Amino acid sequence: MSISSLKLAISNFSNLSSNNDLGGGGFGNQSFQFQCSPPNVVSFRVSKTEIVNCISSSGDKPAVILQKESETVLVDTNGGGNDGFNGNGNGNWKFPPGGGGGGDDDSDSEEDGNNDESKGDDKEEEFGPMLKFDEVMKEIEARGGGITLPFDMLEAAKTVGIPKLLLLRYLDLQGTIWPLGVLMRSCSMLRNRMLADPSFLFKVAAEVVIDSCCATFAEVQKRGKDFWAEFELYAADLLVGVVVDVALVGLLAPVVRFGQPSISKGFLGGIQRASLALPSSVFEAERPGCRFSVQQRIATYFYKGVLYGSVGFTCGLVGQGIANMIMTAKRNMNKSDDNVPVPPLVKSAALWGIFLAVSSNTRYQIVNGLECIVESSPFAKKVPLAAFAFTVGIRFANNVYGGMQFVDWARLSGCQ
Repeated sequence: MSISSLKLAISNFSNLSSNNDLGGGGFGNQSFQFQCSPPNVVSFRVSKTEIVNCISSSGDKPAVILQKESETVLVDTNGGGNDGFNGNGNGNWKFPPGGGGGGDDDSDSEEDGNNDESKGDDKEEEFGPMLKFDEVMKEIEARGGGITLPFDMLEAAKTVGIPKLLLLRYLDLQGTIWPLGVLMRSCSMLRNRMLADPSFLFKVAAEVVIDSCCATFAEVQKRGKDFWAEFELYAADLLVGVVVDVALVGLLAPVVRFGQPSISKGFLGGIQRASLALPSSVFEAERPGCRFSVQQRIATYFYKGVLYGSVGFTCGLVGQGIANMIMTAKRNMNKSDDNVPVPPLVKSAALWGIFLAVSSNTRYQIVNGLECIVESSPFAKKVPLAAFAFTVGIRFANNVYGGMQFVDWARLSGCQ
């Protein structure tokens, strides 16, 4: 359900229960404020919507759950520094977990209203039924072994619930061998990506192995007989390359979000809200309840470009800085007129930043889009190995082309 369709539904409500403390108004500017005290239950009709439960989302902060057919939306009445929700978007909205960003286009509100039932069916088909707290606890007890949910998943189970498929994925992954099981329980960044895309770690591993092998081959060819004498330079480049590879894959991976992240007020808070509404990548597939406009996808390209550029500049600064220190120390001990000049530090780091922001950002967005197409194809669903083989092939080709392109950029910039 989009925000605009929910506001429309609220503005047309009728048959309010007189037994509860509900107040507010201001429908002229599409604003609606209300108050309620847990554990009271406020029941009224909003178009086809029934059952509005007043619950406590955190401590004494009241919240309201609006359930329209099979969809559920949680509105935090204390969000955005106001006593209620207002039409300028300052209220805190919590959607059921699933998918990357949160972008529903307001222009599609009418379409959303006409297709709520089909979208609810699609959601159950993809993620399974939404399990409430008692059902979640039963699934955990059935596994035994004293399993505990992370705080954000536990809060989601108490409020909007958790899709059965995501819960079962988490229970399976947290029980795997060390260190994956420990990381699933303690590292939400990895957990939320693995729940959204179970092949996430395979893609990271493929990227690291392919890039490391290509880099090693290039280093051996470039350094020749001096490879072992300059091994520490190769090792420094390889270590920085692994960090870059993980960032390249992780920044574009789809993410499952549970509950509402803490958002600061003011200008930075506005930027944070806008970034959370964007898809994880330009070509991220839409999911039930998770739709993205063309403008959001275009904004994602530039937003990820900034992130890629920041990673590139930082890693370039660290990697080139280590390499320069080693080269300088060696030349102080063994001076020679044949030594290659030490590359400029800041200029090299800037090259890395620009290259990742422009070239890598473009190439990896395309790789992600092609992987999504293959993974969603009927053939790949019948033969999962086909999707894995495609990932290896497309990422190998991308690394070879990217490596050749970087050499050209470095020569044009004068860094090499």
